[in-house]
Amino acid sequence: MRKPAAKRLDDPHREFVSLFKDNCHRHRPHSVFSDFCEMAALSMSNAVDLSQYAPREARYLEIVKGYSADEVARFPQMLACVTEALEVRMHDCLGQLFMSLEMGNHWKGQFFTPYELAGLMARMTVHDAKEQIQQRGHITVMEPAAGAGAMVIAIADAMREQGLNYQQCLHVTAIDVDPTAAHMCYVQLTLLHVPAVVVVGNSLSLEERGRWFTPAHVLGGWGRRLRERQAVTDMQDLLLPPSATQDEAAADVVVEAAPSPSHGLSPLVQADLF
Repeated sequence: MRKPAAKRLDDPHREFVSLFKDNCHRHRPHSVFSDFCEMAALSMSNAVDLSQYAPREARYLEIVKGYSADEVARFPQMLACVTEALEVRMHDCLGQLFMSLEMGNHWKGQFFTPYELAGLMARMTVHDAKEQIQQRGHITVMEPAAGAGAMVIAIADAMREQGLNYQQCLHVTAIDVDPTAAHMCYVQLTLLHVPAVVVVGNSLSLEERGRWFTPAHVLGGWGRRLRERQAVTDMQDLLLPPSATQDEAAADVVVEAAPSPSHGLSPLVQADLF
């Protein structure tokens, strides 16, 4: 009996596109994609963040009302495709789908960094990850223009290549002004179990319109871990001479995935869930 051919690497992507197009017969493509990302993010958030459960459940039900039963049934199938694709390899699955479906035309020419380029930048950024973790226990990443999370995923992947468990020694604060991009980022970081806080906001004006805590952040007790780290830093600032605190600060620089246009965003890391 002939064995079935191995599934091609891009099959989950192609199946997603097929399901997506089936849901576009009565709806605009950009609305279907945006609603899919938001519904997936809402369902994941409500599994761990009870403080925001009620409004997010109401928002989920509001979105669902616009679709037929068959259309609603396709959304979890689309999420299964994304999950399968990320299980095959770490990459910016939703960002690639966004670009291949030409969603950027609706979002005023929005363009997501190709994952290959993000991977190159990530390997240069965390080349000394083992040394940093030995000194401070974990790495903190600030991504002020996260998009779908390509740079964050690439950093996690680069750490994995070094034999490091990014699920235990990496924490991310990812910010994007576009809610759909933030939802894309949150969904992918959740599926990859990256400890993170995804902020819908403006890195330039410091405006914040929402926070999304990944399950890895909540289950890993990262709110407490980050507060404890900040408490140690504050105590060192009080007890050590200026030169010593400057040396310590230099050794504890937050790894930035992209040049940051603002220097006032680090407190976003501190007021975390649990």
